[in-house]
Amino acid sequence: MAKRRKQTPQRSHVYQAGQTRPGFSRKQPDQPGRQGPNWGLIASAAVVVLLLAGVGAYFLGLIPGFGPGGATPAPTARPSFAVQPPVATPLADPPAEPSGDGTTATIQTELGDIQIELYTDSSPVAVENFINLAEAGFYNGVGFHRVVPDFMIQGGDPEGTGGGGPGYTIEDEPIVGEYTRGTVAMARTSAPNSQGSQFFIVVKDSPFLAQSDPGYAIFGTVVSGMEVVDDIVGMPTANDEQSGVGGTALDPVTMTTVTIDRP
Repeated sequence: MAKRRKQTPQRSHVYQAGQTRPGFSRKQPDQPGRQGPNWGLIASAAVVVLLLAGVGAYFLGLIPGFGPGGATPAPTARPSFAVQPPVATPLADPPAEPSGDGTTATIQTELGDIQIELYTDSSPVAVENFINLAEAGFYNGVGFHRVVPDFMIQGGDPEGTGGGGPGYTIEDEPIVGEYTRGTVAMARTSAPNSQGSQFFIVVKDSPFLAQSDPGYAIFGTVVSGMEVVDDIVGMPTANDEQSGVGGTALDPVTMTTVTIDRP
């Protein structure tokens, strides 16, 4: 059984829909006979827009948290692994539905195994990348560093900070499929071609992710072990008490091994 690695707690402040900023007060009625723009209403609308933008940015990766947010950082590599970008290229004519040849990946953790069907036919770039990293042992000992209840678990960063990777990034490819419970997809920043080694597993249907451009490449689905994913997403995080929103895992569950089984 792999020993869990302790991570330095990190805090992020995210406003949720329905909350108001401290100090914000309701608009007072205009004085009789006063004309001109309704500045109070305009200010209220502006605050609502900002709040919604903040929530959307948090989930879609435009601010730090979901993958290395903001500007794309220089990818870092684990020194003992000589991994290269995949040779597969994005499909010019992708299938209408996610599909694969039966290849699976099994993520062994201290809480149990998670088996994933890989979409080799509909997402060849992300799948080849994941297989290469797994067979090189890149994911062994790497944790699920970020967990968000009712959303997803995220792992694959050797640094455990959300900013690490394999030392390269891969090409974007057409998104085939929907972000339903059990979907496995690549984490990224808002910059094009910014996916590396980080990935996430959706624990609750999240159709809002389809609004992101570029999107998150869907390269697999969990076929067994979803109860393990549910256990991981329930682990304590650094900002649970502060905001009620999950974030940096205080004691990340690690991937002992990731094995690939071909048909």
